[in-house]
Amino acid sequence: MNRPFWLLTAVVLLSPTTQAQQIKRELGDFDFTLATTPTRTMAEGLISPAAVGSFHGGVDLSHPNGVYFGQYAPSMGLTKASTLKLDNYAGYKQAFTDSLGYEVGVIHYTQPNQPEANSYALYGGLSLFGSRFGGAFNDSPDNRTGTLFANLGRLPLLDADFTLKVAHHQLGTPFTIGEGGQVDSFNDWSLKFSRPWRGVDLDLEYSNSSLTGSGCDAYSGINSTCDSMVTLRAQRRFF
Repeated sequence: MNRPFWLLTAVVLLSPTTQAQQIKRELGDFDFTLATTPTRTMAEGLISPAAVGSFHGGVDLSHPNGVYFGQYAPSMGLTKASTLKLDNYAGYKQAFTDSLGYEVGVIHYTQPNQPEANSYALYGGLSLFGSRFGGAFNDSPDNRTGTLFANLGRLPLLDADFTLKVAHHQLGTPFTIGEGGQVDSFNDWSLKFSRPWRGVDLDLEYSNSSLTGSGCDAYSGINSTCDSMVTLRAQRRFF
C-alpha cells in the first residue's frame, strides 16, 4: 500500500474517540471510515474474502452527493504463508426513498507481488427494505466471472444476517485433467449466517462448487476450497 494510506490510517488510530466496531471521522466534505471489515453495501459482498487468520482492514471515503471510494486489504501479507492483497473501489450510491436505493461501481483487485493476477470488476445492485441484491462481472484473461449477491439482513427467527453468493466462471484457457478431460467452466456458491456474540463476530458458512475429484485442480473461485465445506469462524475486532 502507498504512503498516504498508511499515514491516514495512523492518524485515525491515534485519535482519541472510537466506536466499538469502526472509527469514523469527517475530512472536509467527506466521511472517513476505518474498519476491520468492509463498510460498503454492494462492495462488501463482492470484494475478495479475507483469508482465515490474516490481518485485514480498510478505509472508505464517502461524499453526501453519493460518490465514494476506498481500499480494503483482505490480507496484509504479514506472514510468510500470506500474500498482500488490495481491493481498490469507487462507486456511486443514491436512495430513491428510505426503503429503496441503488449503487454502481468498479473494483480493482490487486496483488502487488503478483501483478499478473490483477483484474477489474463492475458491480451494481439495489437495496430494498433492508435487504441488498447485486451482481458483478469480472473480465480477466484467466477467468471471466459473473457473480450474484444477496444479503437479506437480520432474519428474525435465527437472529442472524444471511448472505448468499453464486458465481459462474468461464476459464480463458481450458484446464486439462485426468486422461485428456478438460474443464472450461464451473459454478460455485456460498451461504453464510452471521451474528455478534459477546464482542465476537460469529460466521457459519457453507460453500461448494460444481467441480469434483481431479476437476478441483482447475478451481479458482470465490471460495477458499473447491469441495463442500462448512466453516465456523470467530473474529474479535481490535477496536
